[in-house]
Amino acid sequence: MSETMTVSTQKGTSPRRRWTLDAIYCNLSYLTMVLPGAIWLFIFAYLPMPGIILAFKNYRLQRPPEDFWTQNKFIYSLIKSEWVGWDNFKYLILPVNLNNTLEFVRNTLLYNLLFMVAGLVCAIALAVIIYELTNRFWAKLYHSIFFLPFFISWVVVAYVVYALANQSGIINTALASLNMPMLEIYKAKILWPFIFLIANIWKYTGNGSILYLAIITGIDRQLYEAAAIDGASKWQQFFNITLPQLVPTIVLLQILAVGRIFVSDFDMFYTLPANSAFIREVTTTIDVYVFNMLRSTSPLGYPAAVALVQSVIGFVLILVANYIVRKVRPDLALF
Repeated sequence: MSETMTVSTQKGTSPRRRWTLDAIYCNLSYLTMVLPGAIWLFIFAYLPMPGIILAFKNYRLQRPPEDFWTQNKFIYSLIKSEWVGWDNFKYLILPVNLNNTLEFVRNTLLYNLLFMVAGLVCAIALAVIIYELTNRFWAKLYHSIFFLPFFISWVVVAYVVYALANQSGIINTALASLNMPMLEIYKAKILWPFIFLIANIWKYTGNGSILYLAIITGIDRQLYEAAAIDGASKWQQFFNITLPQLVPTIVLLQILAVGRIFVSDFDMFYTLPANSAFIREVTTTIDVYVFNMLRSTSPLGYPAAVALVQSVIGFVLILVANYIVRKVRPDLALF
């Protein structure tokens, strides 16, 4: 080892540097696989980050002079627009807007909490059910059927819902033939939490169960056989064998989910209600609110301020959730 150290020193390369180069060479294939995702993340996540300055300015689109170093209107306007500090953030808590802001925050928070709990239970349940099927053909078929909705656009789903539930739709036509009152779901606020929950479970359960199914498949089958010999029921096997193996993954995914608890599924919340004013109180989330501000004549600084607050709160929530997990179970912490 001393000879190796001497040779490395003579060549002008420290042992630490040599180990790093070796590590990169040994993991070159893995680094190459990660490279496309890293490039995508840099372009779409890190490169636009200087744009957060938009939340602190009164943005006005301007034409750059010919001698300016860039002719891009957006960048020039971003630099030259008036700095207003926290005024864009104060707009959200003005008395005239405070009730709407709290309403949108409430909707986003409660829907995400509901989706987190229901989605976790349904994903694990589906993974266990698929694993317990003895016929592998039917297991793959059922899992493919549940996984298929993940690839269907919310726009298509919105048209299906409209075809089923509008005044002349299939449901109301059937009710009319039975001399029953019409069901106007685009006016019934109480129905939409259930509609969103069913739609979310229908679309994401199959995709969410993949990771849990992979973990369950990797559990040693002899553990279940030994438990069965000892007289353990399926429920006892689940709570004493399967669930403890899933806990690290569950905790990791929930920490990440907490970071997005103030970010809603925009496509679902925007398309399914069909922009009905009667149910806007229970269907508008923060992301829909931001989009509506972008469509209106509001200054761009307002939606930029909302988006920045969303990101900061999400970052803080991840840190808090990870800190709590690290205090309770350090081995399950994300970092």
